Amino acid sequence: MIYAHAERLLFISRLSLGWLMLYAGWTKIINETWTAGPYLLAAKTLPGLFAFFASPDILPYINFANKWGLFLLGISLITGVWVRASAPLGAVLMLLYYLPVLAFPYAGHGFLVDEHVIYGLLLLVFMAQSQPFQLNEPAQWLKRLAQSIKTRKVATL
Repeated sequence: MIYAHAERLLFISRLSLGWLMLYAGWTKIINETWTAGPYLLAAKTLPGLFAFFASPDILPYINFANKWGLFLLGISLITGVWVRASAPLGAVLMLLYYLPVLAFPYAGHGFLVDEHVIYGLLLLVFMAQSQPFQLNEPAQWLKRLAQSIKTRKVATL
């Protein structure tokens, strides 16, 4: 019984974090003036690395990866498709959000830990509990969805 509740809690957590990531990515995608530049230039840890990321030649790629990485991570978490592949990439993204605000031992508005650490750890939990990565996963997911719809139509007749 406890295991069933844990599975439901993980599912709800995955959907919730997925929505958070999807929304964060979408708001950056639709805002044409959004850039990661100021965040990167304000880095307290590894300022040279993050200043390099903010350089005019690199920043467009960083902005693209940031916007679309968040958006696609959200889709993956919500649908449950390719979570084992997307979750560790999302955890790396969360680490890259965490490091610029880390002024040891203070991180953003926390002491050692901020929300990005929690998100990253939760993504690793999702990776650990997900099924192995398969290239045909989206096709299988769509096939199960179509079968489910077909079954419901037959049951209602």
